[in-house]
Amino acid sequence: MAKRNKLEIMRDILNIVQNNKEIKPTPLLRQSNISSSRFKKYFSELSDKDFIKSVYGERNEKLIVLTNKGERFLEKYKTIINFIEEFEL
Repeated sequence: MAKRNKLEIMRDILNIVQNNKEIKPTPLLRQSNISSSRFKKYFSELSDKDFIKSVYGERNEKLIVLTNKGERFLEKYKTIINFIEEFEL
């Protein structure tokens, strides 16, 4: 299996959040399938770029949700990948 590049890892993390609507940090870490140190790096970058944000649920638990900017990133990413595949680049 080929290693994922930075954009693929970011896309995967955002997809996990999007598919779950909201997710706790630990399950997000597990599902992202990267080390905790790498996860922290990507998580910080995604937060800093306002692709994801932390909110607190009804039981005061920390949850991660996708922002509008994160949704737009995923849409544009899919467009670019479809373009590359269509023209066999």
